[in-house]
Amino acid sequence: MTADSSFRSVKAWPFEEAAKVADRIAQAGKSVALFETGYGPSGLPHIGTFGEVARTTWVRKAFERMTGLQGKLIAFSDDMDGLRKVPDNVPNGEMLRQHLGKSLTAIPDPFGTHESFGHHNNARLRAFLDAFGFEYEFASATDYYRSGRFDAALLRMLAVHEEVRQVILPTLGPDRRATYSPFLPVHPRSGVVMQVPMDEVRPQDGTVVWRDPATGERFETPVTGGHVKAQWKADWAMRWFALGVDYEMSGKDLIDSVRLSSQICRVLGSEPPVGFTYELFLDQGGQKISKSKGNGLTIEEWLRYAPPESLAYFMYQAPGRAKRLYFDVIPRATDEYLTFREKLRANPDPANPDWHIHGGEVPNTPEPSLTFGMLMNLATVSAADTPERLWKFVRNYAPEATPETQPLLGQLVGYAVAYSHDFILPGLKPRAPTAEERPCFLALVEMLRAHQAEIEALPHGLPQAERIQTLVYDAGRRDPFIQVQKDGSPGVARGWFNALYQVLVGADQGPRFGSLAAAYGVPETIRLIEEALARPPEVARAETSPA
Repeated sequence: MTADSSFRSVKAWPFEEAAKVADRIAQAGKSVALFETGYGPSGLPHIGTFGEVARTTWVRKAFERMTGLQGKLIAFSDDMDGLRKVPDNVPNGEMLRQHLGKSLTAIPDPFGTHESFGHHNNARLRAFLDAFGFEYEFASATDYYRSGRFDAALLRMLAVHEEVRQVILPTLGPDRRATYSPFLPVHPRSGVVMQVPMDEVRPQDGTVVWRDPATGERFETPVTGGHVKAQWKADWAMRWFALGVDYEMSGKDLIDSVRLSSQICRVLGSEPPVGFTYELFLDQGGQKISKSKGNGLTIEEWLRYAPPESLAYFMYQAPGRAKRLYFDVIPRATDEYLTFREKLRANPDPANPDWHIHGGEVPNTPEPSLTFGMLMNLATVSAADTPERLWKFVRNYAPEATPETQPLLGQLVGYAVAYSHDFILPGLKPRAPTAEERPCFLALVEMLRAHQAEIEALPHGLPQAERIQTLVYDAGRRDPFIQVQKDGSPGVARGWFNALYQVLVGADQGPRFGSLAAAYGVPETIRLIEEALARPPEVARAETSPA
């Protein structure tokens, strides 16, 4: 790939991050930049895993475009960690309980499909990443420790053992401070990863000496060959040092860990990688999402209601700002993704989020004829319970469209039916029009009926939608919604459009009503209004807030 330094001026955070990596690589004289993401395989991959790998991938690809050099992504699994507690969402919990403290790759697989629990979860991680088409090299801590790839770094850490301790000790309480060592020896008999103080540190022999607290037996253990596991912060630093990691993201909750691991990395003899701190996700009530609480949104739930690109778009936007991750963010993220996708087709601008989502390429499938918001409103108004029923109305707006000719639209139709059924229809309570509003609704029915033939003679889609929208404005230019514009002409208050959706749908707002009516069809729209007019009128006055 040819270098293009003009990407440094692009106002997009992946290029801003890539520039930092490029400067580091140039200073080090390297030809390949190593990007890393870490994964704790005691649980299954989740929506945060997707976000971290996707964001790191965007920076890596931006780096390659900018420099013409290769970027390599390692997905590193900390599968040599000891199992501290039995997860709630796995079978055979009692069996796992018998192996607490052992490395995840030394514990039988409770699912019975792989040689160990760690191997099972690693396979899930790889299948997860592969499903989204990520380019990465998988790395297992167990393999790296046992194969000797970390031996030189571990011996270096042994040589500066006390300096490493001095980085961590100020952060610990008195009891832990008295026993802390960056090394966790693996018990030669039980296989448990031991958190014990070191009796002796023998750099000249490459060993540590410790005692089994249960029996008092003394052991001398090599720090090489997978006989020890480094403590978390020391392990992270050791990995950066051993592999020469150039870039790694982490969440806001790890700020202190990054700081301490960076100090240890310098003690070992190298500069820590360029880092980026992303904000954490919040639930519906603004509380931090917790896997144990289950108060967030899973990736499976998102993908039931919207395409993966919409999730990627959500992850792309403002990663340094805390965002609510709940069901109600899905429609907006989907339509914003579609908006930027259409702009990308007209102008392949690298500042466009979708440029990064699609790897710098313009999508080769047609743009959908209707927005996701429109499809959801159409599914709601029609109470469509299957994609086939919703397609009937979609063809009123785009008669040539089929799931085959517009595959993205076909997917969105299915998502819209599911989202409307699960989240919109159950909470809707369409109201009757008030006595003051009724003349506006009656006028709209009369206008639609009078102009039905004219509207249906127009080309489907936007021409019909614009003609209907004009009639909607005309119907609203009467009390209580008429509003004098600055030039003295009669305008329409926003309350008219609020009333349309409150009365006909049960929502406070929606897309342009003309577009919805064009897709729903004039006869069906007339029937919908007449059904609303047949309800007993509301007593409350209409809201007449200005547009």
